[in-house]
Amino acid sequence: MMVGLIIGPSLNILEEDKIMLFPYGSQDTLATIASLGHVLFVFENGVKMDFSITTRIGKKEWVIALVGLLLPLLIGYTQLEIISTLLTQGNGVNNHSSVVILMTQSITSFPVIASVLNDLQILNSELGRLALSSALVGDILSNILIISTVVFDVNQQVDGIGVNLVCFFVLIIIIFFIYRPTMFWVIDHTPERQEVKDIYINIIVGILFTLVWCSMLLKQEFILLPFLLGLATPDGPPLGSSLVKRIHVFGIEFLLPIFVATCAMKINFGLNFTIITTTTTILVVFLGHLIKMIAYTTSSLFFKIPLKDAMSLAILLNCKGVVEVAMYSSALDKNDLEPDIYTVVITTIMITNSIVHLMVKRLYDPSRKYVGYQKRNIFNLKPDSNLRILVCIHKQYHTIPIIRALDLCTPTPEYPITVDVLHLIELVGRSSPIFVSHKMKKGVLSHTRNSYSENVILSFKIYEDEKKGATTINPYTAISPPTLMHEDVCFLALDKVASIIILPFHRKWSINGKIEHEDKTIRSLNCKVMEKAPCSVGILVSRFVHQRDSPLRLAMIFLGGNDDREALCLANRAAKDSSVNLVVYHITTNNKDEIQDVDTMLDHAMLKDAKKECSNLKTVIHKEIIVEDGAQISSILRQMIDEHDFFIVGRRHGIVCPQTKGLQGWSEFSELGLIGDFLASTDLECKSSVLVVQQQQLFH
Repeated sequence: MMVGLIIGPSLNILEEDKIMLFPYGSQDTLATIASLGHVLFVFENGVKMDFSITTRIGKKEWVIALVGLLLPLLIGYTQLEIISTLLTQGNGVNNHSSVVILMTQSITSFPVIASVLNDLQILNSELGRLALSSALVGDILSNILIISTVVFDVNQQVDGIGVNLVCFFVLIIIIFFIYRPTMFWVIDHTPERQEVKDIYINIIVGILFTLVWCSMLLKQEFILLPFLLGLATPDGPPLGSSLVKRIHVFGIEFLLPIFVATCAMKINFGLNFTIITTTTTILVVFLGHLIKMIAYTTSSLFFKIPLKDAMSLAILLNCKGVVEVAMYSSALDKNDLEPDIYTVVITTIMITNSIVHLMVKRLYDPSRKYVGYQKRNIFNLKPDSNLRILVCIHKQYHTIPIIRALDLCTPTPEYPITVDVLHLIELVGRSSPIFVSHKMKKGVLSHTRNSYSENVILSFKIYEDEKKGATTINPYTAISPPTLMHEDVCFLALDKVASIIILPFHRKWSINGKIEHEDKTIRSLNCKVMEKAPCSVGILVSRFVHQRDSPLRLAMIFLGGNDDREALCLANRAAKDSSVNLVVYHITTNNKDEIQDVDTMLDHAMLKDAKKECSNLKTVIHKEIIVEDGAQISSILRQMIDEHDFFIVGRRHGIVCPQTKGLQGWSEFSELGLIGDFLASTDLECKSSVLVVQQQQLFH
């Protein structure tokens, strides 16, 4: 946008460079390239829109969207004659200007809202999901209104209205009743977890530009049929994601900025602006925003949405972007909008969008609801209470190690566990994140060919059957951008009152102990969850999958602090299984002058209770080891690694003590803490698995 403003007629700079860049006759070529970018943008957004979501959207979203669309239109049309009179006074502006502004200010654009939510990193937050659902409904209703208006307006001005309309609607029927079923046939004949063949992608792109040609031949808006073609194309993998992958770089990252720049090049601050026209245009735009703000806020408050969230939602749904700029540009090209009015409305879009991010960030913080005031951890859980665990799965190879980690909780009918299994999948080929409870909604993801998720669910259902009466499995799937997956994890943990979240480490080891795969996206997720989680968190470093038919040699390293006490609670629970041989290592110093603070007293009380509780168990041993610094503890840990199959340690982030002095400089992954990081180090040649525990962070 700024590039177009600089090279446009508004700023009298770089005139010689402008002549060199845009010689006489190049404008038509540039306009064609820009139009190509517009077509691909409209088509891609149609592909990424999941139309089936409308069948699952509740009354709240429908009411908010309808009120936000109809109220500005009704109030605007009642004042249309006054607005038209003011806009046409003194400069001969046609009556279409007021209609164009009114229509554009009233609509809600789904692609624009999705882009803004993604920029603000709240796409799959509670507010983000509500905004997306409302925007989708509003966009569909807006498009119906726009298509009806455009088709009616265009066909009033041309001969052969009957033939054009019949041909136009025949093409729409072909798109939805022949093309769409064919695309599902293509999906059915694509092997699982593979991309669609290039020949099908090429055919679809060929159909796209054929429809553009047909639209122009029928004297219709050339973007209508491409949008409908995109809407008829199944979103998500394998087809939607393959299409988006093919056209995104060229169409959206390369051609779309050219289109936006050409729209900005039409801005001209050197025109002869009249005070009454400029003032009236700004007033109409301002009133449009104000009416929509009131409409969205009041309808949101009706559904008992908090005031700050309601205002944030209203601001978000008021956002304008590429779609509205394209509408104004098209109206200018058809002389339905005067150049001075176009300059004013595009400038207002640039100004309002620049302050939207600041206002929403000031009003809405999605992480505030995760702040812990209630104790949700294993340490404060009653002994006979149902332990609720949230486990996250990214890849299928995470499944077995996570299940073995669940065995440490020793589920029995007397000490049951409830496991919420969240399968996290990257959002590809669609705009809307999806969150599915497989017990509540069956078949929702069937059209995405997501058998991968089904395999994960099946593994945990088998585990539930093995532990019948002791374990309950609740499977979920979340499809969202990797940068926002932590929101899904924290939201589900909060909603299901989980005591602990278990996350897989971002590294995968081969059988010979070498690093086979490393995913930095998973690491980023783990760090964000540890920072914002409403309960305790455990990161599982899986190196060796222990066989159930042999005893598990388990070690718990205790230095002291909240995290170590949480880890010891989990180790004590594991010790109830007779096949687990537990050794609790209490690593301490020989400093008798150490001040006995509350934490130290809690540590001693916890260890004393643990010894008393396990005094009759021959499979549990408590050892006290005195060390002076980190060098000694690292030496001791090196001796331990071959004696144990599994370690449980506390993270102890930010805690400085003599036992770990000197280890800070060697730490690679802060989310594992000093001891966990040392045990997970590639230099150690350790084949034992490690569970690093962080107790819920409470705020007072």
